[in-house]
Amino acid sequence: MKSEKNDPIIGTAYGFVGMERNTKLVLCHHLGKRDANSTDKFMHKLSIATSKQKFQLTVDGFPPYPTAVKIFLPGQVHFATLTKVYGAASDGEGRYSPAEVVDSVPYIVSGNPVRSRICTSHIERVNLSIRMGMRRMTRLTNAFSKRWSHLEAAYSLFFAYYNFCRVHKTFRVTPPMESGLTGHVWTIGELLCLVG
Repeated sequence: MKSEKNDPIIGTAYGFVGMERNTKLVLCHHLGKRDANSTDKFMHKLSIATSKQKFQLTVDGFPPYPTAVKIFLPGQVHFATLTKVYGAASDGEGRYSPAEVVDSVPYIVSGNPVRSRICTSHIERVNLSIRMGMRRMTRLTNAFSKRWSHLEAAYSLFFAYYNFCRVHKTFRVTPPMESGLTGHVWTIGELLCLVG
């Protein structure tokens, strides 16, 4: 029997998400382990999804990111990390209660990122949308994904819907409309015709 540690599709899955902060367009995603191999695969996808114009990139403090960025986006980004410092959990808090964030430490890795734009809150908001909008991400229920292939399909369908069918409350259009990639809000039928 394969162990969870050695099998890439057994056990805890981590969702990497790359988003353009101005239009909220999800550029790419990757489902994998929280390790260097999956980080490399995600950065490769991001390099394909972005233009060769230099842009600002902010990630959390996960150690494999700087190496992956150097390999897959060399000289292409103004790159910074934002590491959150958490306080101790209060007595009596449940297992799923997050610890309080007591500080956020920005670090410029390469290029000239604008310090005021070193931020991960946009991605954290997308992560909330994922948890609220995709039933498979609900813990301790029978809807929770038990197969990676089902979870990957759910992620792909969710992001297709998020990008093309869901009107963003701030813009009152979809992210691809805000980006100039399409001229209308897609129907579910249009989306399913594309993937079907």
